[in-house]
Amino acid sequence: MSWTFLLEQILNGLQYGVFLFLVAAGLTLIFGILNLVNLAHGSLFMVGAYAAALVFRLAHSFIAAFLLAPVITFAVGYVIERLILRYVYARDHMDQVLVTFGLILFLNRLTVILFGSASQPFDIPDSLAFTVDILPNTPYPVFRLVIIGVGLIVALGLYVIIARTHMGALIRAGASNRIMLSSLGVNVRWLYTWVFCSGAALAGFAGMMAGPLVSVEPGMGDEMLILAFVVIVIGGIGSIRGALVASVAVGLIQIAGRTTFKVVLADIIGSTAAQSAAPALASMSIYLGMVAVLFTRPQGLFAARKG
Repeated sequence: MSWTFLLEQILNGLQYGVFLFLVAAGLTLIFGILNLVNLAHGSLFMVGAYAAALVFRLAHSFIAAFLLAPVITFAVGYVIERLILRYVYARDHMDQVLVTFGLILFLNRLTVILFGSASQPFDIPDSLAFTVDILPNTPYPVFRLVIIGVGLIVALGLYVIIARTHMGALIRAGASNRIMLSSLGVNVRWLYTWVFCSGAALAGFAGMMAGPLVSVEPGMGDEMLILAFVVIVIGGIGSIRGALVASVAVGLIQIAGRTTFKVVLADIIGSTAAQSAAPALASMSIYLGMVAVLFTRPQGLFAARKG
């Protein structure tokens, strides 16, 4: 296994980690601040991908898809929060699980009714459909590098908003003591709505960027949801920094780990057996890592500070 091949797999893992971070960041804010177990968050990832594919097909502009997909997902999140989820904030987590699982079924079925069960065409735009040499004679797709760069910029922006702005102070206060915040005159219900819709927009943004690389089809966000929950358990509920670190780690294990394990196992059990064993071993490593974190540090690696 050459160093250039290893570098390519690390970049692929980092790019997948960016997708995970955008989904997990919104989920950890919703879970940590609203105390809402939202199983439908992966469906919002799907909504963003479908919205981007539809706008791209109608407007023939990737920029329009880039700008409108998060807005459309924000609006869908607003409707869901105002009509359904705001009434289950004070309910037991099991009730929240049942309601949001019902939303998964509803959104997946609605997607089939509106767009059919076949995958939707959404290609990489021509302006980004080329490669650059990251090392001599080592080409790498520009679109994937753009995803990594945009994701890191979004991560930095989220950190600045949460840690340095007035809105971020309100969000932290709401996570720490929502009753006191409400008594100071802050409309906590609207703050919850804003947080939920912003989390939905992040998931939609991730779906928009993932659309040209994966199959845009019903249920495409289910796997992302499972891994996003793993990320927030490892990183710490409510922690943006923890979500970023854990997302990158899980992305590297999920993508780069599969290839690395395949090469290593090929010398031990043969290439044919390694083809199926490597992905399974990479997935097992993720969940074993989550178990290890839960055993040694149940609050996560970077637990958000509470008041």
